[in-house]
Amino acid sequence: MRSLTTAATGMMAQQLNVDVIAHNIANVTTTGFKRSRTEFADLLYQDLRRVGTQSSDTATIVPAGVRVGVGVKPIAIYRITEQGSLIPTNNPLDVAIKGRGYFQVTLPDGTTAYTRDGALRLSNDGTIVTADGFALIPNIVVPDNATGISINANGQVEVTIPGQIAPTLLGQLQLATFINEAGMEQSGDNLLLETEASGGPVVGNPGAIGFGTLQQNFLEQSNVNMVSEMTDLITAQRAYEINSKVIQASDDMMQTTTNIR
Repeated sequence: MRSLTTAATGMMAQQLNVDVIAHNIANVTTTGFKRSRTEFADLLYQDLRRVGTQSSDTATIVPAGVRVGVGVKPIAIYRITEQGSLIPTNNPLDVAIKGRGYFQVTLPDGTTAYTRDGALRLSNDGTIVTADGFALIPNIVVPDNATGISINANGQVEVTIPGQIAPTLLGQLQLATFINEAGMEQSGDNLLLETEASGGPVVGNPGAIGFGTLQQNFLEQSNVNMVSEMTDLITAQRAYEINSKVIQASDDMMQTTTNIR
């Protein structure tokens, strides 16, 4: 019976759906996290009577054939890049991105990764780094005698030096954008990597056309909506249960057939 394998594909699809929902819920407090959505497509169809074929020798055409589907398959886990809400932290090294863009960081192997996590820190030599110690691109080093740090909306980093009236400009933070942000590879640790699907990065200053701005003393929260995730979880659970009922009903029908005497 096709219904056995068809319902089995439905159960496996909903199991993956629940896995994605669970990952979203687990990261509800992860800084800069973007939720994902599972997308599905129907599987191939079996033609028991092909539509459009001739049904007689007088060239009459079958107006509607008999096509039976064999189930469902996952085709993508799509990352939704909508803006998360900003929360104040009162930490001058916490920087949120409002709008499009990613911070660029240098990984230990020399490659470039991208992140929305603006929880920045200072290394032992004063370099501005991520929570994992990866330096931002371009590198900005804060002097030991700096008494205050300011990062404006356009990414300019200034510090106050004792004995100097005017603040000192240390450098310019830059952002990178991609034509297909959903095509970036998630590598964990709040980092994303460039792929063929994402296209190459376009680098520019915050506040420029096509780039977001920065907000010092704030962090971007996860864009996970708990109410929506719980609704999706209940829907996936019910779909899983119904598919299991189909398998049970198919098994009962087969048992009825075998008991015919």
